Amino acid sequence: MKETATKQKLDEVISEAQDYLFEIQEDGGYWQGDFKSNPTIEAEHLMLTEFLGIQDDDQWAKIINYLKRKQLEDGSWNIFPGGKGNLSTTIECYFAMRLAGEPADGEELTKAREFIMDRGGVPETRVFTKIWLSLFGIWDWDNIPSMPPELIFFPDWFPINIYEFGSWARGTIVPLLIVMSKRPVHELPEEKKIPELFPEDWDGTVEEQGEDYNLFSWSRLFEIADDALKYYHRLPWQPGREKAIKKCEEWILERQEADGSWGGIQPPWVYSLLALYILGYSVDDPVMEKGIEGLDSFSKEGEDELKLQACVSPVWDTAWAIISLVESGVRPDHDSLDEAGRWLLDQEIRTKGDWAVDLEDVEPGGWAFEFANDNYPDTDDTAEVIIALDEIDLSTRQQEKIEAIDRGVQWLLAMQSSNGGWGAFDVDNDNELLYEIPFADFGAIIDPPTVDVTAHILEMMGRLGFDLSDKPVKRGYEFIREKQNDDGSWFGRWGVNYIYGTGSVLPALDVLDEDMSKPYVRRAVNWIKEHQNDDGGWGETVESYSNPELAGEGESTPSQTAWSLISLIAAGEIDSPVTKRGIKYLLDQQTDEGTWEEENYTGTGFPGDFYIGYVLYRHYFPLMALGRYRRELDR
Repeated sequence: MKETATKQKLDEVISEAQDYLFEIQEDGGYWQGDFKSNPTIEAEHLMLTEFLGIQDDDQWAKIINYLKRKQLEDGSWNIFPGGKGNLSTTIECYFAMRLAGEPADGEELTKAREFIMDRGGVPETRVFTKIWLSLFGIWDWDNIPSMPPELIFFPDWFPINIYEFGSWARGTIVPLLIVMSKRPVHELPEEKKIPELFPEDWDGTVEEQGEDYNLFSWSRLFEIADDALKYYHRLPWQPGREKAIKKCEEWILERQEADGSWGGIQPPWVYSLLALYILGYSVDDPVMEKGIEGLDSFSKEGEDELKLQACVSPVWDTAWAIISLVESGVRPDHDSLDEAGRWLLDQEIRTKGDWAVDLEDVEPGGWAFEFANDNYPDTDDTAEVIIALDEIDLSTRQQEKIEAIDRGVQWLLAMQSSNGGWGAFDVDNDNELLYEIPFADFGAIIDPPTVDVTAHILEMMGRLGFDLSDKPVKRGYEFIREKQNDDGSWFGRWGVNYIYGTGSVLPALDVLDEDMSKPYVRRAVNWIKEHQNDDGGWGETVESYSNPELAGEGESTPSQTAWSLISLIAAGEIDSPVTKRGIKYLLDQQTDEGTWEEENYTGTGFPGDFYIGYVLYRHYFPLMALGRYRRELDR
C-alpha cells in the first residue's frame, strides 16, 4: 500500500512539474529562466552610462534601490547568496552609488567604507576594478599592468596571442587593449570622487613582489616586460601603435552580434562599447546605438528596482527542458516539443567563429548559449541540443533535424582536444603560462578541456550509437578516467561542483554501457551516498572551489539533489534507501505551483570569481531525475 501511495505521489508531482514547464514556455517555443549573478553587473552599468553620458535618472534610481537591497549587514556586497562580502564588488558598488549622488556619510556607504578599509581599500582590489576607477581618474593608469594593442598582431603559433585566451577573456581583452593604450579619463566633480577609500599612509606605489617572488621566473620576466611597455607608452613615437589600435577596432566591429552584444555576455559587451566610444564613435553611431539598446534587453525592470543579467540562456534552458519533459513521459511528438524543436533548429550556427582559427577546414554546425552569439558556439550546448532534438519527432522538419544533428556531431568531433577531452569554446585552449601575466588576476582566462563538458558529449555520442570502440569516445573516456579524484568524485567546471561533475560522468558511463560494478564507478557511487544530507537531499557550496574540503558539503538544493539522484539511478541504485530518501526529498519539496525553490547558486561562470543562479535548474533537473526514477520503476 505504501509503495502504491509513493508511486501515485510520484505521478502527481511529475504531472504538475510538466504542466508548470508548459505554462512558462515562451511564445517562440523556447524556455528562458532568469540568469542571476552579482551586483557588479549593475554597478558597472552605472559606471558605463556615466562614462558614455547616457544616464537615465529613473533607471539609476531603480538600480540604486536594488544595490541597497542586496547590501549585506556588514556593509559589503557578495558574489553569491550566503557568501561573504567581496572587496572588489563592494568598491564598485560603493563607487556606483557615489556616482548616483548617494552621500558618503549615509548609513549604507558608511558601513561599506568600514568594510573596504578594513581590507586595505582600493589598492587591494582586482585589476578590472582598478581599470574602471582609472577611467574616472581615481586610480593612476601607470599602476595598471600593461597590455599593448600590438598583441593583436601576434600570430596564433606564438606562445602568447589573443587566441590563447579563452573566448570570454579574448573578447574582453581586445577592447581593453584600446582602452589601456588610450588611457582616457572622465573627469568627475569632487563630490563624486572617493579619496576616502584609500589608506591615509598610501604613497601611490604598488608593491609587485609577492611572498613567492623568484628572480628567475616567468612572473619576473613578465614584470620586466610590463616595465618596458610602460616606458614605451611614454615615448613620443610609437611605431605601429595606431595601426594596432585600428586592427583591434576592426576585430571588435567584426564580432558584434545581431542583438548588439559581443559574445553574448556582459564583460566583452561593455568594454567594446567603451573602446569604440574612446575611439570617437558617438552614442548615436549605429554600432553604439545597437549595443546600448541590446543592454536594455538584458535588464529586468520592476516598479522600484532594475537589475541586469550578465547573460541569457534560452538555448541551454530549452534543450534541458525538452530532455526533462521527454524523460518524464511526455510524447516525443507533443505540439509544444515540436515547437521547441523547430526553434532550436533555427538557432543552429552556420557561420565560422573564432574556433575556426585552429580548424579552418571544418564545417560549422553548433549551437550557442544565447539568442545571438554566432562567433562563439559552445560544445556543451551543442551536445545537449543534439540530445534534445534526437529525443523528439519534428512533424515537418525531420530531415532538417537529421542533417543538423550530423553537422553538430562532426563539429564536436573536430573540437576534441589533444588530451581527449573537450573545452567549451576552443580546441587545446590550455596555456597556463597566461596566468603569469601581471594583468591576469581575474579568475579563469583559458578554456581547457573539462570533465563535465566531456561527459555530456560522451553521453550524446552514446545515445546516438557510438561506443567505446570508437576512437574519439575511447579518448574522451580515458580523459575522464584520468581526472577522477582519489575519493571517487569528479570536479565540475561549469556547475557546483563535485556533485555536478560526478552527476555528469555517471550517466555518460551508463549510456556507453560501462560495467557499473567496476571499482572506480563504485567509488563515485559511494562518494555520492556519503554526502547525502539528513533531510534526504544533497547540496554543495560554491566555496568548495576554493576549499576542496567542502566538496559535497552544503544545504540541500533541488538541482544538486537531482544530479545526485541521476548519478545513483545511472549506477543501478534504484532500490537503494539513499535513492528513495532523495526521491522523497524532491517529492516533499515541490511547491503548490508545481516547481521547486532554490536560493543558492549551483551554476559556475568562473570558479572562485563568478557564480550563476540558473532559475530553471531548480525545475528541469528534478523533473528529469523523477522521470528517470519512474522509468526504472516501471521496467
